[in-house]
Amino acid sequence: MTVYIDPPTWPGHGRLWSHLVSDLSYDELHTFAARLGVPRRAFERDHYDLPSHRYADAVAAGAVEVRSREVVRLLREAGLRRPKGR
Repeated sequence: MTVYIDPPTWPGHGRLWSHLVSDLSYDELHTFAARLGVPRRAFERDHYDLPSHRYADAVAAGAVEVRSREVVRLLREAGLRRPKGR
């Protein structure tokens, strides 16, 4: 199981956020997020939004740190990318 996370650099709601993604399946991603206690409502199209204070938890649980541009590449290559509006 490989799940990836980018640095918490995305602003929103007064916080910084990371994106948590899988390069295999949404099931893998949902399982990983559930193990972390991340609510399903944090799932948006093809990723979970994770607040900066949970970043270290995700890495400790096995998420692989990647740059933000790698997140999109991983999703596209896996056929899991779901852009807004589609």
